[in-house]
Amino acid sequence: MTSVLGGGRGPGGLSSQLRCKPKRRRRRRSKRRDKVSLLSAFLAPFKHPSPGTTNTEDEDTLSTSSAEVKENRNVGNLAARPLPPGDRARAGAPGAKRKRPLEEGNGGRVCKLQLVWKKLSWSVAPKNALVQLHELRPGLQYRTVSQTGPVHAPVFAVAVEVNGLTFEGTGPTKKKAKMRAAELALRSFVQFPNACQAHLAMGGGPGPGTDFTSDQADFPDTLFHEFEPPAPRPGLEFADSISQLVTEKFREVTMDLTPVHARHKALAGIVMTKGLDARQAQVVVLSSGTKCISGEHLSDQGLVVNDCHAEVVARRAFLHFLYTQLELHLSTRREDSERSIFVRLKEGGYRLRENILFHLYVSTSPCGDARLHSPYEITTDLHSSKHLVRKFRGHLRTKIESGEGTVPVRGSSTVQTWDGVLLGEQLVTMSCTDKIARWNVLGLQGALLSHFVEPVYLQSIVVGSLHHTGHLARVMSHRMEDVGQLPTSYRHNRPLLSGVSDAEARQPGKSPPFSVNWVTGSTDLEMINATTGRRSCGGPSRLCKHLFSVRWARLYSRLSTRTPSPRDTPSMYCEAKLGAHTYQAVKQQLFRAFQKAGLGTWVQKPPEQQQFLLTL
Repeated sequence: MTSVLGGGRGPGGLSSQLRCKPKRRRRRRSKRRDKVSLLSAFLAPFKHPSPGTTNTEDEDTLSTSSAEVKENRNVGNLAARPLPPGDRARAGAPGAKRKRPLEEGNGGRVCKLQLVWKKLSWSVAPKNALVQLHELRPGLQYRTVSQTGPVHAPVFAVAVEVNGLTFEGTGPTKKKAKMRAAELALRSFVQFPNACQAHLAMGGGPGPGTDFTSDQADFPDTLFHEFEPPAPRPGLEFADSISQLVTEKFREVTMDLTPVHARHKALAGIVMTKGLDARQAQVVVLSSGTKCISGEHLSDQGLVVNDCHAEVVARRAFLHFLYTQLELHLSTRREDSERSIFVRLKEGGYRLRENILFHLYVSTSPCGDARLHSPYEITTDLHSSKHLVRKFRGHLRTKIESGEGTVPVRGSSTVQTWDGVLLGEQLVTMSCTDKIARWNVLGLQGALLSHFVEPVYLQSIVVGSLHHTGHLARVMSHRMEDVGQLPTSYRHNRPLLSGVSDAEARQPGKSPPFSVNWVTGSTDLEMINATTGRRSCGGPSRLCKHLFSVRWARLYSRLSTRTPSPRDTPSMYCEAKLGAHTYQAVKQQLFRAFQKAGLGTWVQKPPEQQQFLLTL
């Protein structure tokens, strides 16, 4: 026994093994603590996925280098983040900062995960103004204009020049002043007629042909709303002024209506200005509505309004306004003639007075392709190549009879038949997006007034809500890039496109089954049953084809028209429209451009609805 116990005290005995066990336990516990510390350090960046701070040191040079652009993304920057309090003791001196945590060890797996995290952060965080301006115009030179204020609170002024325009920003550091200058430069782009022209003004080329199925907008929509807004200014932005004028005028003219008849789902109006001075702006027409006529109510005498969507009714109300202005020009009273917006041309015909501009306001993005890619759909899967509607992006679309929404045009048939519609076929009406695109080539005046006046185009389109600026520009203007050379006085119009800073809240509930219209100079507010296309009392609307044809016939005998000789005087409404030869040629040129671009075929109503006699 003694030999056994004595042997146990040797180096390899039981006593030595028993003493080694606590040491191994301590080593294992120490390793576990090290692993926990390692895991804590690894998870710290993911527990606090803040964008990180931006270095605010002043730069010696203010040129926009690629390294500086990356720095100013303000996303995924995991550098210079302090360790969690529990890990500072193990990391070294208090307050030490970890720039590339756990780069050593683990085979670099942690660094790869950090790169993935940074990439994900870049994909969701917005770009700041400096980055967006750099993407549009790389290499811009920023210069320090001045430094004012006390030493402990300096104020820097930094300027950047973009094609002859200088934008100056101020801030407590050069970097913040530079950012402010970039914001001002970007905000000025909304004054260009469209995104493409803004890009050209920034020095970019026209680029390749537009891909209407592309997931990329022609230029970032974030230019208008992702960076911080500027300091409050006295007065309103121009687009906000247009929006406010229309909404306040609508409240004024519907004040005496019941709440049921005063409500609307979509509101539109056209505002007239002299130049871009909003102080002299005047609302000339108003309308509301979201529905179209039912096919069974079509009229072969032109006594109904087929499309009661707000934008379309506003345009028809604008025709009423143009007729009134021409009639005013023919007044025997000189003061009336001078109040007309038209002046006579030496070669015959009429055009707008100098500096008269028109602006369309719509409370929500027009139905059709412009509405299809508004922000509420972008939040789903717009940027995925598997998006269901990606194939038909940019295509012509038609409205659904007696309902809301649009579908792509189907087949190559361009004309509906009267018998087919009366026997139950759905009446097809082109979307508001496509009609506005058409106005940007043909003008708002239509075929009849083209006998008398030059084309009248919109200067701007202001959309209250549900719009994607880049795509709106694409479908309103860029789809017609291949329309070709146009005759004198016609042009491919590219209106200014803008949203508003405070959109009117959309009213809940079903859309009203009626449309309201108002024209300046009229004392009454007209209400149209959208299903029948007639007034509530059953009579024809003042905006129907028949009443316009009566006014046109009266003017035709008095005004110097472009019709060659009296023997060509039309006897039917359809003949009067076809008699505007230049207008009709441009219209066919536009339709061919849509087909050539693979965007579908424009569908027209049954011709019988235009085959009624004129009253000359």
